[in-house]
Amino acid sequence: MKNLSNQPCLIARSLALVGDTWSMLIMRDAHAGLSRFDEFRKSLGIAPTMLTSRLAALTEEGLLERRRYSERPPRDEYVLTRAGQDLLPVLFSLVAWGSKHRGGGNFTRFFDAETGSEIDPISIDRSTGAPIGTRPIQIVMPKSTTNE
Repeated sequence: MKNLSNQPCLIARSLALVGDTWSMLIMRDAHAGLSRFDEFRKSLGIAPTMLTSRLAALTEEGLLERRRYSERPPRDEYVLTRAGQDLLPVLFSLVAWGSKHRGGGNFTRFFDAETGSEIDPISIDRSTGAPIGTRPIQIVMPKSTTNE
């Protein structure tokens, strides 16, 4: 996926970082307040080597910050950065899509902690005010910067 990180398409660039299941679930759990290696491992049932790899990538790319919480023994926790916090609407867009197309049977639900109401996300285009997906889109590729 690293070869996608230099693509002009921001969807491709973003997927190069968070396009795998484990990374997205780690970010979900971080938003739920988990921050320690053992907490992520218990929640996800992920192999330690895989978790170490994903946490390192998310830290390297600036979605999580590693902070020392114990010197003896040395222990770190993983805290959301601004970029990591900004991923929450993306996660909830997936929730909305999953609810519509994958929601049969029992599934996890998300509630606003202050109001107790279930979160029902929508994505709105800031300039038109229209819900995304209700108007046609046009994709414009950047102009080549090389002399051909």
